[in-house]
Amino acid sequence: MAVGGYSAPIQELVDQLGRLPGIGPKSAQRIAFHLLKTPAGDVEELAAAISEAKRSVRFCGRCCNLAADAVCDVCRDPRRDESLLCVVEDPRDVVAFERTGEFRGLYHVLHGAINPMEGIGPEQLRMAELLRRIGEESVSEVIVGTNPNLEGEATAMYVASVLEPLGVRVTRLASGLPVGGDLEYADELTLSRALAGRRNVLSD
Repeated sequence: MAVGGYSAPIQELVDQLGRLPGIGPKSAQRIAFHLLKTPAGDVEELAAAISEAKRSVRFCGRCCNLAADAVCDVCRDPRRDESLLCVVEDPRDVVAFERTGEFRGLYHVLHGAINPMEGIGPEQLRMAELLRRIGEESVSEVIVGTNPNLEGEATAMYVASVLEPLGVRVTRLASGLPVGGDLEYADELTLSRALAGRRNVLSD
């Protein structure tokens, strides 16, 4: 039976693709028809890759980044400076920083930013894990690498207000990042300069 002009299996595929972030109805249709024209073997490989990633990828038990093992590659690297911790919103931000080759500390992924309009408060973020790390590890400086938008700034202020009383220096990335932008789209040079010019969050 046709649904919305398509047969039911095609409409179901379009609907499922449309649930992905950044994929509108027209993009979902284009992807669906591309997949339908693609050789069956290639589609099966794609489906297998999705299933395998979903099955094997987990959150790092230390930094909450995506990992194939209990602890991610960054946290396992003995060459990392464990006194320096960069707090980011999303695993994609870790990739952005790693592309610069400038940051040699560790990360902590919050998996979001404070956004009351969407019902996201500190309790929805990985703040408890961050506080545990501050208590257990030898962290002397936390660089807040949240996005330069309202939600990112609110999150940075909250992180600073919680951590600075614990005796940890909390800094923010320097200017140069576009306000309202996302770190994952920043080029390596911009991120490198932002790291080098970081500033204290609550005081100068």
